[in-house]
Amino acid sequence: MDYKVEKLKVNYKTLEEFKRFKEYGLQELSMLEDLQANIIDNDSESPFYGIYFGDLLVARMSLYKVDAKFNQYFEPPHDYLELWKLEVLPDYQGKGYGKALVEFAKKLSLPIKTNARMKSKEFWEKMGFESVTYDMARDRGENPLFWFPENYTQKEF
Repeated sequence: MDYKVEKLKVNYKTLEEFKRFKEYGLQELSMLEDLQANIIDNDSESPFYGIYFGDLLVARMSLYKVDAKFNQYFEPPHDYLELWKLEVLPDYQGKGYGKALVEFAKKLSLPIKTNARMKSKEFWEKMGFESVTYDMARDRGENPLFWFPENYTQKEF
């Protein structure tokens, strides 16, 4: 199935929809504070992308571009994406929504970093993600997984 992935607007409706997801937390609360302070309007940059089933937001992810100057993973340094908060509502799991979000991110043709959470490592491996060599100082207890477009290599330690 082909799902339409769209950039989510920063507004009260989107934040209300986020409350249905388990991973509702600080990121969304800071967006809410910005809205309440009238700093953000509907056209503001949002790191969130999602898929709707009718009017219901059923899947979402947060996607950030990390500038090469902060790169700790690649040689030579270059930009990459961090994918967080990939989540599909329980009634919609197993229908390809999560895969559609990851495929959307892959089309941006940059390496993608994520952390497998809540027994999701198998999903990420099916999507072509690999564990990187663990580095205690860099990874600080995270277990990062990466997907690499062609011609990218992991920095060796």
